Amino acid sequence: MVKLTAAATTSIPRIIIFALTLVYGLAGLFARDPWKNEDAIGFGGMWILQQGKALDWVVPHLAGRDVSLGAPFPYWLGAVLMDLFGPLIGMANAARLYSAICFFAAALAIWYTTYLLGRRPEVQPMALAVGGQPGLKNYGMTLADGALLIFLACVGLAQRAHETTPMMAQLMAISIVLYGTVRGLDKPWQGGLWTGLGIAIIALSSNLTLSLIVVCSTIIAVLASNVKLRFRWTLTSTVLGLIGFAIWPILWHLGNLSPEWRHIAQEGWRNMPEMQGRPSIASLSFMSVNFWAYAWPVWPLAIISLAHWSRAQKTGQWRAPHLCIPLSFFVGCCIYLLFRSEANEHDLIILIPSLAIIAAFSLPILKRGLISFIDWFAMFSFTIIALAIWIIWLAKITGFPQSTAANLQRLLPGFQAQLDYLTFVIALIITGIWLAIVRWRTSRAPKEIWRCLIISASGTTLMWVLLMTLWLPTIDYAKTYRHVSERLEKIIANTPGCIDTSNLGSAQLASFSYFSKLQLRDDPSCNLMLTHSSLEAKAYASLNKKKIELLWEDRRAADRDERLRLYQVTPAN
Repeated sequence: MVKLTAAATTSIPRIIIFALTLVYGLAGLFARDPWKNEDAIGFGGMWILQQGKALDWVVPHLAGRDVSLGAPFPYWLGAVLMDLFGPLIGMANAARLYSAICFFAAALAIWYTTYLLGRRPEVQPMALAVGGQPGLKNYGMTLADGALLIFLACVGLAQRAHETTPMMAQLMAISIVLYGTVRGLDKPWQGGLWTGLGIAIIALSSNLTLSLIVVCSTIIAVLASNVKLRFRWTLTSTVLGLIGFAIWPILWHLGNLSPEWRHIAQEGWRNMPEMQGRPSIASLSFMSVNFWAYAWPVWPLAIISLAHWSRAQKTGQWRAPHLCIPLSFFVGCCIYLLFRSEANEHDLIILIPSLAIIAAFSLPILKRGLISFIDWFAMFSFTIIALAIWIIWLAKITGFPQSTAANLQRLLPGFQAQLDYLTFVIALIITGIWLAIVRWRTSRAPKEIWRCLIISASGTTLMWVLLMTLWLPTIDYAKTYRHVSERLEKIIANTPGCIDTSNLGSAQLASFSYFSKLQLRDDPSCNLMLTHSSLEAKAYASLNKKKIELLWEDRRAADRDERLRLYQVTPAN
């Protein structure tokens, strides 16, 4: 039990938390190109669907490459948004509306899940002798606000939540399943509908391993909880979930896929992203090193919450819904990541919803010293980051400080910075708001239990908005393949034939197919070959008894390691 007064659970004004979420979610979605690696690959799949035929909608893939990108829902949604809004705002901008939908849906589901859990009797503060304890609604809303702020404060979420990757749909789906399971505790029909919808989305957005793990996590959470869900929830969620699992195989049948394409689709569903049959040392190593920074400050708050609420283990607190339901999903997602052949930062995003919900229940029991540490650490860190962003931007625009400007020119040769007054004004406004928040927090001693999170959530928003205003042209120049594609088109403007991309990475293939009108396909019979590895090109030529001649070599200005090469391919004899 915790002791709180009603004043400590005054919720954040709706306009503030709504504006904070909206600004964070929309910043960085527009006025940029698809970026290297996963962002470009996800957009490339959506682009091919939007431009392509029925086969492309049944089995998402990249231009000229007969390899499935995996389950189709993210690509369906992105392509539909491109059809609807592409002519108005551009195809790349329209595709990233998919990321916004997934992000806002996940944020809403996390808020409502925590709100429902926060109203349950087992988490209520003790009744005060003279009254004045929080009401059910106010306490639930305050915890929900805290969960949303924790979600926004997650450092690793910033860039990854604004990219067109299937992981965004997985984030949304897991958040919806969490909400549906909790909602089913008091409204079984409604909860079952949401749970089934979330399971259907996860089945259509990820490989079979993660889909089945989410189902198992749901079952374990329900069985472990000391509050049993009713048959109506089970029936509804099961029926909708089974429909979700059946949709894609039914489309294989209705689309009359050839045996080859059916095998490609099945392999994509089983193994995209790549899995292995035992825990991966590479994934374990990656998580053990990167998780702590990625999930800051979510994980320390979650540990505090678990430590406090599990002390009453003898009375079954471990089985209370606010612990066992999100904890079951967190453990399940961790197991999934361990069986990934090589987990990356995009994969870690599925851990955050359940962890943020658990962490929210630490707010009523945080000590003043820890609150001060979180506040001052966030204040110091994000102020230093903001100052660095402004100084480097100033160096780009004015050439002062000279050493910083020289380093930028060395790292990004050919980049010409220009002053954009609109983004400059936006950056000034967001910086002014940050200073006002810092002044508010340091000039008074608010009693609300969410006070230690407002600095962290505002800090991540400040950092991301400054990057996506002052630095966006620089980041875009460093991460796009637009300029390389334009130079490649000029080189082969008068050379007929196709380009073999068998030795080209997926991100490069997706980018070249969007930025150019070249004939790209994985076909050894093409008279040209594009690759980023001279060794692979020579091995290919030797294996296929071909002679290759280097026609062009180039790279993105910011990438010193990757070098793209175009070869003329002719028979050896």
